Amino acid sequence: MSHHPMFGVSFYFKPITGSAELMRLDKFLSQQLEFSRAIAARELRAKKVTVDGEVVRDGSYKLSADSAVEYDGNALQQQLGPRYFMLNKPVGYVCSTDDPDHPTILYFLEEPSAYRLHAAGRLDIDTTGLVLMTDDGQWSHRITSPRHHCEKTYLVTLESPVGDDTAQQFADGVQLHNEKTLTKPAALEVIEPNLVRLTISEGRYHQVKRMFAAVGNRVVALHRERIGAIRLDAGMQPGEYRPLSDEEIASVGLVR
Repeated sequence: MSHHPMFGVSFYFKPITGSAELMRLDKFLSQQLEFSRAIAARELRAKKVTVDGEVVRDGSYKLSADSAVEYDGNALQQQLGPRYFMLNKPVGYVCSTDDPDHPTILYFLEEPSAYRLHAAGRLDIDTTGLVLMTDDGQWSHRITSPRHHCEKTYLVTLESPVGDDTAQQFADGVQLHNEKTLTKPAALEVIEPNLVRLTISEGRYHQVKRMFAAVGNRVVALHRERIGAIRLDAGMQPGEYRPLSDEEIASVGLVR
C-alpha cells in the first residue's frame, strides 16, 4: 500500500489493464489515484510522474500495457485482465470489503488492489467454506443472479437429528418465515443423523438456516463446499486461497 501525499490517505494502486490498448496518461492517473484530470495535470507539471524511467509532463502521452509508470516514486503495478480466486473462509470474518466492526476476508488476500475484489456470493460471519473472489462484475452476476439458478452445496450440522420427511419437504419446497413463495426444489443427502449435505439453487437471505427452521430444526454449523461446478479444494486450510483455473472460470459461463 502506498501513501497519497496530497490527501493523507492510503491507496492500493490499480494496475494497468488491457493488452495493446493505448490510454492517455492523465486519464490513467485519474483512474489510479481517484482524483480529477486537473489535479493529474498539476502532478504531471510538478514532475511527479515517470514512464519507463523518464519524467513525462504531457497528459496526452499514450501508455501501452507494458509501460512502467511511477507516481511520486511509487510503481503502479501492471495487471492484465480480471482476477478470480477461491478462498476457504474461516469463522469470524465477513465477506464485505469494508466493515468497521468485523475483520473482512480481504485480510487473507495478498494481492495488488485487493480492495477492488468482491465476493461472488457472500457467507455469514459464522459460516465457513468456499468463497469466490473477483473484480469481474459480470462474472459474479452470473453466480448471484436468481435467473441463473447457480447451485450451491453446503455441509450442514444440525442441533437435532434430521427428520425422515425433511428430504421430501425440501424437494417439494418449504415456506420460509415472512416469504410469499416456496423455496425452489433442493436436494438433501443424509450423512449422519445430525450431518447432512444440502444443494440449493437460490440465494435467499440466510436461506439454509431458515429452511431448517421451517421444519423445526436448527443449524449449528454451516460450511459451503461448492458453487456451480467449482468445488472447494479438499486440502485447503481456513484462510488459504488460490487463483481459479481457466476451466473453473469458464464453468461459470455455462451456468444455465
